[in-house]
Amino acid sequence: MRHDTPLQPGAAIGILGGGQLGRMLAMAGAQLGFDIHVFDPEPNCPAARVCDRAWAAPWDDLGAVQAFAARCAAVTFEFENVPLAALNAAASAAPVRPGARSLELTQDRVTEKAFINGLGIPTAPWAAVDCLDTLKAAIETVGAPSILKTRRLGYDGKGQSRLKSPSDAEAAWDEIGGQPAILEGFAPFTRELSVVAARALDGTVLPFPLAENVHGGGILRESTGPAEANAAIRDQAIAIAEKIGAGLEHVGVFAVELFDMGEQGLWVNEIAPRVHNSGHWTMDACPASQFEQHMRAVAGWPLGDPAPHSRCTMTNLIGHDFDAWEDLIADPDVRLHLYGKRAVRDGRKMGHVNRLKKL
Repeated sequence: MRHDTPLQPGAAIGILGGGQLGRMLAMAGAQLGFDIHVFDPEPNCPAARVCDRAWAAPWDDLGAVQAFAARCAAVTFEFENVPLAALNAAASAAPVRPGARSLELTQDRVTEKAFINGLGIPTAPWAAVDCLDTLKAAIETVGAPSILKTRRLGYDGKGQSRLKSPSDAEAAWDEIGGQPAILEGFAPFTRELSVVAARALDGTVLPFPLAENVHGGGILRESTGPAEANAAIRDQAIAIAEKIGAGLEHVGVFAVELFDMGEQGLWVNEIAPRVHNSGHWTMDACPASQFEQHMRAVAGWPLGDPAPHSRCTMTNLIGHDFDAWEDLIADPDVRLHLYGKRAVRDGRKMGHVNRLKKL
């Protein structure tokens, strides 16, 4: 079958990764009539319990990854830390959407920042850091306050250390375990925004409206969409998304986290080459959610309608916020989404709630 031929209903779509994003992708794919296969090292992962077939093997078992992909008409991934070798093994047996380029350019924060700046899109000042001496040199150019982040892995505030002054260099370097890193300068933003967009196989890009985000402790706490924004900000966000989507040759949903710099416009914070936490509000406020849009794109189908019918505030249920589920499910104004995780832990995303208001 040609790789640009739309998948037929009943075809199998594979998902690399079985966390909550994989779970919600699987559910959206099933609603479109696809069989969903999930590959994850954890046999009892959240997505494994809502799919047609779950495959459990280590990421470095490339034979298992290839066998998994060979049973699928197309393969996608739910998070950007899937090893590139595993993605390439899958690509040897089935079309993988998005492709390796989206992972290669976003798995490493230095490579990602260079890619963004290469498109003419502004970011906070940054410098690559390989040792304590280069960190001290980076502070002289980037300044302090600033934030030191590992180049790879790390999410929800992990693998990061904040520097208030140059004297914090040694402690910050120790805190991230002396790993290759990036030092990012302070961005005096007025608020944090994000644009989630879908890019189809033919290059069509359909963005959802901007969301305004509130973080705490390095974790997204709340997103509200559509965000209040003037036409200039909306147009700049769409232009940024279109440039990044084309530059990545991306197929599927991706997110761009943004700093609203006031008169300086928008700066990009980072890219997520996948469905994103700040897009969860679309599940109840838009005709086609980010998860449906992603599965449509992976299948080579036309994209759905992203225009919201309601304003929505999404609140993450983190750790023991989950304990209030009985009150939340009884609230007629709440749409409750739980992720099926068996153990509650501090800092762990257990679910989210959406609260709708008329536009």
